[in-house]
Amino acid sequence: MEKDKKTARNIVRSYVRYLKLERNYSPNTLEAYQHDLRHLLDYCEREGKEPLALKLEDLQHFAATIHELGIGPTSQARILSGVRSFYRYLLLDGYIDNDPTELLESPRLGEHLPEVLSTEEVDQLEDSIDLSTNEGHRNRAIIEVLFSCGLRVSELVNLKYSDLFLEEGYIRVLGKGSKERLVPISERAIHELDNWRSVRNLMVIKPGEEDYVFLNRRGAHLTRTMILIMIKRQAEAAGIAKTISPHTLRHSFATALLEGGADLRVIQALLGHESIGTTEIYTHIDTSTLRKEILEHHPRNKKK
Repeated sequence: MEKDKKTARNIVRSYVRYLKLERNYSPNTLEAYQHDLRHLLDYCEREGKEPLALKLEDLQHFAATIHELGIGPTSQARILSGVRSFYRYLLLDGYIDNDPTELLESPRLGEHLPEVLSTEEVDQLEDSIDLSTNEGHRNRAIIEVLFSCGLRVSELVNLKYSDLFLEEGYIRVLGKGSKERLVPISERAIHELDNWRSVRNLMVIKPGEEDYVFLNRRGAHLTRTMILIMIKRQAEAAGIAKTISPHTLRHSFATALLEGGADLRVIQALLGHESIGTTEIYTHIDTSTLRKEILEHHPRNKKK
């Protein structure tokens, strides 16, 4: 078959084009898939084998080698997930007749519950911000929008004024796979955005950046790293001992909704999760909260 004559490099290039054009993956996701696939290509090079010729036992040996390299279980599972995606593409596009990853197992992962903040802790975080600076108003608006709308940090940095429908109480979010969703925005978040805009209007903005909501002091839109650093510094200033990130505020948004009685399907839609299984992690968080309450407050558990 003509496709069998293609080099591994050409096959990977076609695969990445497929992820980009047909799956609409973002540049960051594409980079992650290519990085993880590099482990498999390095293995093939060491073993003197072609990716198209690998069998299940070869891939099981590959899985053992990445374990021996000291790569953690979560990263191993992610790498093997990327390998499965690669072989599904090879089968779909006719490079191979059978998928050798069908019976390939991933390492077992323990249940990991993400860190969350209470509403009081979010208020504590916001109250610690110095509002005498332009960045202070911006940072307060960022934290409030992340908590009130449950955005991914990548969605926040790409948020534009043309995406805001504040009179109607909604914002338009461009999520993973370029999928759009409408998310309600709270009055509190609208208030913080208005405060930031009054400051932002006095800034010199770089050409082409005018529509981005959140800018740095040089008038260009923020990066994910800038927001991560800001939130970590603000948590330290607020005296919050938890290890938090922008994603913590997204988790906190979902947990607050669940504890308030929101339906899991509604939370799935608001977060932009493709699968309900991804959203179900929050049921574990809620269960752990209930257990803590029982241990602390039920008379059978109180220590004399």
